[in-house]
Amino acid sequence: MHAELKQAIEAIASRYPDRKSALLPALHLVQKHSNGSISPEDLAEVARLLGVSVAEAYGVQTYYTMFRRDPVGKFHLQVDTNIPAMLAGAEQVVAHLENTLGIKVGQTTTDGLFTLSTVEDLASCGTCPVIQVNDRYYEEMSIERTDELLASLRRGVMPDMPVAAHFATECGVLLARRAIPNATEIDTYLATGGYRGLERALERTPADTVSDVKEANLRGRGGAGFPAGVKWSFLPKGGDKPVYLICNADEGEPGTFKDRQIMEYDPHLLIEGMTIAGYAIGSKLGFIYIRGEFAWIAGILERAIAQARSRGMLGTNIKGKGFDFDIVVHLGAGAYVCGEETALIESLEGKRGNPRLKPPFPAVVGLYGSPTIVNNVETLALVPYIAEKGPKAFQQFGTSNNFGPKIFGISGHVRRPGAYEYPLGTPLETLLEAAGGVTGRLKAVIVGGLSVPILTAQEAQGLIMDYDACQKRGTMLGSGGIIVMNETADIPAIALRTIRFYAHESCGQCTPCRDGSHTIASLLARIVAGQGTSGDIDLVLKLCAAVRGSTLCPTGEAFAMPIEAMVTKFRPEFEARACARTATPAGA
Repeated sequence: MHAELKQAIEAIASRYPDRKSALLPALHLVQKHSNGSISPEDLAEVARLLGVSVAEAYGVQTYYTMFRRDPVGKFHLQVDTNIPAMLAGAEQVVAHLENTLGIKVGQTTTDGLFTLSTVEDLASCGTCPVIQVNDRYYEEMSIERTDELLASLRRGVMPDMPVAAHFATECGVLLARRAIPNATEIDTYLATGGYRGLERALERTPADTVSDVKEANLRGRGGAGFPAGVKWSFLPKGGDKPVYLICNADEGEPGTFKDRQIMEYDPHLLIEGMTIAGYAIGSKLGFIYIRGEFAWIAGILERAIAQARSRGMLGTNIKGKGFDFDIVVHLGAGAYVCGEETALIESLEGKRGNPRLKPPFPAVVGLYGSPTIVNNVETLALVPYIAEKGPKAFQQFGTSNNFGPKIFGISGHVRRPGAYEYPLGTPLETLLEAAGGVTGRLKAVIVGGLSVPILTAQEAQGLIMDYDACQKRGTMLGSGGIIVMNETADIPAIALRTIRFYAHESCGQCTPCRDGSHTIASLLARIVAGQGTSGDIDLVLKLCAAVRGSTLCPTGEAFAMPIEAMVTKFRPEFEARACARTATPAGA
């Protein structure tokens, strides 16, 4: 390992209270400078530099899917094949790449130019099919655009391929700057009212801001809908340990691509929200834990953070008010379970992303054993509006107990898949109309990301999109990722792809999740292949029931609920695949 790389790793380590936290970013850096893989020698050197054992470093390297031990081609083609991509034709793109390149998934061309892989959800659900080439996304990839991409790569050029992403905003809060040129620049942000919320917050006490967020009843937008102000109030009072703020930007839930809209197009909105939150909870240091595949968005955030520091919006003595706060951008490395707050904290500490047993909760014992608040990107991006306009203005959006704007990511069988900002409580029908309407006849819809129970077309009629209304219909609002399926959707195949995702992403710590997901995947694979039985269907349902409530983190529930709903509500489709109606032998 050359001296410059070692110096770069030391610079990264200096940003953290504990240098072991630099393990993931250091491995990313080494892989980037070593032809797309990490050698045993480089791994050992990184471990030595950061003061961890080689065994620990190896455990981390092998846990995260983005870290590779084997070399890849000059251009690593990674195709997202999760449910939204599957509905958009990603499987046809993979088949075309295999045929054109003369290789199968997992192989490299003989000239070393291309390696082909399939990957899990890339948070490009509204613009899929997507091919990630090294660290760069190529979206809306038809067969023709794929051929155009390959031709350019063969010339050694990573081309610019524009994307006509769809979006709209009725609220003008979270997506207000989405169409404004140079919206990532601080001058543009300031000219359009940016950092006014911070100025107003700093004129008042931290307790005032906590009180405003509580009064606004800002419910967390990460999925659970827990009130952010209430979470902030859980921090112990008068402790001597530092308080940390973490922004959860590990957007890995299939069907979800809302947080990306904020970070990529309006990064200062998130920075302002984090700074206000940091002031409110008494934190001096915040982290943005962003999924590793979003490397270019991390660059956008880093640049915006540097601009904010240069204008006195971050760093020491912010706005001359004696308040210090800074932000570190931390890249994850491909682990869905790190969306769970304690797994995220473990990962940020430079470990495998295994969820912790709760209690204690992060607000008491979190990052480095200190009190920690973890909030989602969208949650924090709503804080400036509350700080500037007040709780009553925030509550002008939405319905009772479900206030404020919400970004709904709509994918699947609609004419204009994309990101749509509407008040909570907007009818599902209105959102689908904004997305151009359903192509064909609506068969089913998933309204909160892949981990919530599917609804039939009849169940979805008249649905109001807020936390309480979705719960009353037997599903959840979750992340607001809406996956639309028309009459062509093959529900057994979708169920199989769903469980394969969760089996792949299980951290392996809990037996019900680890073994249950793989067993259900085997049973569904047999059913989809026409080799299963009616007893196999019953066993799938029995396993789903057994997994629910028996795992450390929500991942078990995240696959048990949707699989159970798909099989129960569309059982005739599964029965039609069964080759016989004999039961599976006991103990199978």
